[in-house]
Amino acid sequence: MDKPLVSVIMPVYKVEEYVGRAIESILQQTYPHFEFFAVDDGTPDKSGEICDRYAEQDSRITVIHKENGGAPSARNVAIERARGKYFYFLDSDDWAEPTMLEDMVRLAEEHDAQYVVSGYYIDTYYNENEFVTQKNTYVDTVCENADAFRKVAVQLFDRNLLYTPWNKLYKASYILENNLRFPQTFWDDFPFNMSVIRDVERVVITEKAYYHFIRARAESETAKYVAQMYDKREEEQGWMEELFTYWGLDTEESREFLARRYIERLLGCVENVTNAACALSKKEKKASIRAMILAARTRRYLKQMRPRSFKMRVMLIPLRLKWTWLTYCEGCIISRVKAKNTKLFATLKANR
Repeated sequence: MDKPLVSVIMPVYKVEEYVGRAIESILQQTYPHFEFFAVDDGTPDKSGEICDRYAEQDSRITVIHKENGGAPSARNVAIERARGKYFYFLDSDDWAEPTMLEDMVRLAEEHDAQYVVSGYYIDTYYNENEFVTQKNTYVDTVCENADAFRKVAVQLFDRNLLYTPWNKLYKASYILENNLRFPQTFWDDFPFNMSVIRDVERVVITEKAYYHFIRARAESETAKYVAQMYDKREEEQGWMEELFTYWGLDTEESREFLARRYIERLLGCVENVTNAACALSKKEKKASIRAMILAARTRRYLKQMRPRSFKMRVMLIPLRLKWTWLTYCEGCIISRVKAKNTKLFATLKANR
């Protein structure tokens, strides 16, 4: 009973095929001192009922049923009821390995950390039972103050370790005292973590990976056409630039990273427009792409970024030359590979 309590928080919506595995991965943790909030966000399927059945079997599970308001509202509802010294946020279609909570709590306690960051796996399924795995990690690091954390932040961003909540353990008092909550916006994970790291001081990074992010189901946020993707990417880049300015972080490394990050995501926006689910006409798609590649930010960042592979250098030729039709064709090819050969797409993306 003297062990710190962890509040595990999981929003639940249309995941009846996956939520049982997510719950069991927490129940199988070697660290038993947790309370588990499963927040049924008005799901229309049987996900909420599945959570209720698990709650009947384990008193550590509390199921909150609410009207649909999105993942941010679901997480925030649970934060208000949580009693733990630490918060952990789980997605209901993923799963975590058994020693995750034990190891992360140990690191947090040993170093009085406000924020623990671990590695994770991206498991991209190309059929029901087979998948390709990408592992994202960084070396073991203890940051005892804000300056120390900011010195490694570019490397952490570059390894995609700071954007999501599920590879983190958060000290609850830090979240609550700074009134940090998930904003009611599309892709809320990123701005929440941006607010957390803005003034964070004591951070521990472990190279161990525990969390399995599942990139598989067609209806997931990472797989479908997103009408507002370009505008959202523009907004996110603005946040990144503002954060680095606030930190006083203006180095050759940081400038190149910001440029490469933006252009890589711009290619994703091009593919999003050429996606078969996009209702725009061919003419409208090309006009949208042309506006992207002629934007002042795009032109500036194309000059600053340094592609890390021959493949990426080739892919950027149409953008550098302002060739709309070839950029459009390139987007169509990416869309086709993404739809028809998930394994190849995941492999190419991981090695871009």
